Amino acid sequence: MPQHRYPDPDIAAVYRAIYERRDVRHFLPDPVDPEIFRRLLDAAHHAPSVGFMQPWRFMRISDSTVRKDIHTLVEQERILTAKALNEREDEFMKLKVEGLLECGEVLVAALCERREDYVFGRRTLPEMDLASLSCAIQNMWLAARAEGLGMGWVSLFEPKALRTLLNMPVDSQPVAILCLGHVEKFYDKPMLEQERWAERKDIADLLFENTWNNPCR
Repeated sequence: MPQHRYPDPDIAAVYRAIYERRDVRHFLPDPVDPEIFRRLLDAAHHAPSVGFMQPWRFMRISDSTVRKDIHTLVEQERILTAKALNEREDEFMKLKVEGLLECGEVLVAALCERREDYVFGRRTLPEMDLASLSCAIQNMWLAARAEGLGMGWVSLFEPKALRTLLNMPVDSQPVAILCLGHVEKFYDKPMLEQERWAERKDIADLLFENTWNNPCR
């Protein structure tokens, strides 16, 4: 048994948060406790980052007018996305894709400006800044689930329009609109799986050994 292994209940809690995490779209309007909100941000800030660059920036949207303006941007992109899906347009338009006007908190997760200053680990893979931010978002997501709160990642927006709306530096990059709040219940399965939009792939089909498409045995 590994020397640094957590006790069994702690391990079970980690896996439970992973398997019960959901991309939530349905929220209750109840406010999020400020202390819990701070813990979630701290969890995000303790994510790994390439070269320890910590490229994440989080903007709390507390102004209801700004929240509505963000919702308008999302709605515009929702319609354009539906049209781009061609034969699945009507099916997509029936999906609930965000909870911006209902959730207790809205955050915009972004990449910082002047990222070209960070070379360590990014000379050949500059997109590692995005990978680092994604780790921070996942930390927050799992912590939120453990705290009994739902979180949803909204990516339906035009980045330049959102950057302009929030007066962000031109070389920064908004990546995610995060809806956070209380829920009546968590989905039994990922919502898009419940709605039969897609199914979870078999891990055996995604795991290779030594060379591409060589199944891992």
